[in-house]
Amino acid sequence: MKSQGTLIAIMVALVVLAGGGDFYGGMTYQKSQASSTGGQFAGFGQGQGGQGGQNSARRFFGQGQGRPVSGDVISQDANSFTVKMTDGSSKIVMLSGSTSISKFASGTKTDIKKGERVMAFGKDNSDGSVTATMVQIGGPRRDNQAGGQGQAGK
Repeated sequence: MKSQGTLIAIMVALVVLAGGGDFYGGMTYQKSQASSTGGQFAGFGQGQGGQGGQNSARRFFGQGQGRPVSGDVISQDANSFTVKMTDGSSKIVMLSGSTSISKFASGTKTDIKKGERVMAFGKDNSDGSVTATMVQIGGPRRDNQAGGQGQAGK
């Protein structure tokens, strides 16, 4: 009877040790991935001298385009939609006939619905809205993720 209890205790200890080892290995792997990925984007937003003030974010997203608009759709009509952004503000995104819309596959204006997670890229308008050149529907939710939203450098 006593040897069976000892055997169970040893088995539990081995399972706990194996789980701890797996956890440690996973954490070590994640740190190595984060540091190698971080280097790929380290210069994002830094820009190069002699480029007339154009930073790399503008070069990445296209000439004359503002920052991406990302958040949840709170209203929409045939030619625009409103996004509640992660900072709590809202932004109107205007759609044109040449706006590219995708959902990990090609999409249309009717695919943009209230509650959808979107990211819109386009030109800033003087009234504060954005005329979209591309809208991505779907993507990861950031509500429950640790960390904050970074900003591109100037």
